[in-house]
Amino acid sequence: MILSDTEIKKRIKSGELIISTENNYDTLQQVWPASLDFRLWNVFKVYKRDNLSLIDPNIWIDSKYIETIRLEEWESFILHPRQFILWATCEKIKIPYDLVWRCEWRSSLWRLWIIIHSTAWFLDPWFEWTVTLEITNINEVPIALHPGMRIWQFAFETILWEVENTYDKRKWSKYMWQIDPEVSRISLDLY
Repeated sequence: MILSDTEIKKRIKSGELIISTENNYDTLQQVWPASLDFRLWNVFKVYKRDNLSLIDPNIWIDSKYIETIRLEEWESFILHPRQFILWATCEKIKIPYDLVWRCEWRSSLWRLWIIIHSTAWFLDPWFEWTVTLEITNINEVPIALHPGMRIWQFAFETILWEVENTYDKRKWSKYMWQIDPEVSRISLDLY
């Protein structure tokens, strides 16, 4: 069952659902009828295409292939056609044991042909910290993105039974407590 705005606000106020931001923005203002909007932080990562001829999932992607960019609050980033970036959310979250989190596209951005999270759109119970957004411009023209803009909406769903192996307890959880946007850690997978 998806949580309503009333239940989302109740859980935030009670501390069951922990959401914090870098600039103390009022999170309750971001609650919609059945979702919660998250905003872009000022930190993102881009692949250095001139240094990168191939990505091998079995090899760790290090900083010589990735550039971390920090924008001032008033700056924007121009996302070019077919460009892919990893961008963190302003908000940090701690999901309780009885919820999962489903990321949904904001139609206003989809109408500009920006794809956000075409893959990793689901978070397990007890995930903690920022979320890395996968953003691609599939438009034919560049699009400006701004720190602080509402970029994504998240719906919370209840779990019917107690979870035995939450994200924080799994040995293979690779993205816990991330702050900056995080590149793929698939090379850490255990086969």
